[in-house]
Amino acid sequence: MMPTLTAAVLAAFAAYGLSWYFGFHDGNFPLMLLLATTVTGIYWVAEKWYFLPRRRAAAEILAKQAHEQRERLQAQGIAMPEDDLAKAQSNVLRQPWWLDWTAGLFPVIAVVFILRSFIFEPFKIPSGSMIPTLMVGDLILVNKFHYGLRLPVINTKITRGDPVRRGDVVVFRFPPNPNIDYIKRVIGVPGDTVAYLNKQLTINGQVVAQTQLNDFFNEDAMSYAKQFEEKLPTGSFSKEMTPSLTHRLLVQPQAPAFVSGVANFPGKELCHYSAEGVTCQVPEGHFFVMGDNRDNSMDSRYWGFVPENNVVGKAFFVWMNFGNLKRIGSFN
Repeated sequence: MMPTLTAAVLAAFAAYGLSWYFGFHDGNFPLMLLLATTVTGIYWVAEKWYFLPRRRAAAEILAKQAHEQRERLQAQGIAMPEDDLAKAQSNVLRQPWWLDWTAGLFPVIAVVFILRSFIFEPFKIPSGSMIPTLMVGDLILVNKFHYGLRLPVINTKITRGDPVRRGDVVVFRFPPNPNIDYIKRVIGVPGDTVAYLNKQLTINGQVVAQTQLNDFFNEDAMSYAKQFEEKLPTGSFSKEMTPSLTHRLLVQPQAPAFVSGVANFPGKELCHYSAEGVTCQVPEGHFFVMGDNRDNSMDSRYWGFVPENNVVGKAFFVWMNFGNLKRIGSFN
């Protein structure tokens, strides 16, 4: 019965993963990992306290029977090979395949679950919206406890953590589709008035200083873009405007300033769109985010504010880029 049941469970996991991979539905990896940890944990406990003791008891009975048989044979002057007993005991103690693929995997899955849920989570940069800070193909680490620990799947916050600040590069669940993770830079915190007009950023009436740098050459797109160094005022609330965080950004002067294709998002009435760009009042419990590649980023200008509950963690380190090992390191 157990081999059949286990085969059905493993088949269900495989079917879910394959259907997700081929695009039949949006998968929920945290839920899948939680279920895998729970199921393999149940098998691990059953193995430790039930199945393994039974196999050991069977091996002891086998050893006792072999000892009695050996005595009878010795009484007749016949020797019984020792390796036959060892081989038989090894077969009895061997973990069956259905436990090897469940209980045997539990420690690894549990460690991955704990690390991913509460400490660090890896992400891959799929697009160029954060160039030049993050490049396509960068494999990054996201700090899951910086803003406070959350229970996986249900996302309930259990520790306070640090507040989200302007300038933080954050990973968050995309508000229109929470099954998709996005990465952007926080520009506005609750209470801020953020204006991006004619390619110039203003926060609470203060112009954010920019210094033009040498043009940036994007090797993937084989094109140049205007590059600036921006001094974004940090802070976790609207009146906290210093000190500043320096980071680089790209701007394409030939691109239009107006924002087209804006979605009907919650709080849209707090934004004013014009030919020059957009001005938004950031509501309580939300953030205004933008990509560093300003004219090639679908961000809060288009689909609205990021609820605090959607924030996954703070991105802080590129741990690998197989196309460019020089990318490894921390970033602002």
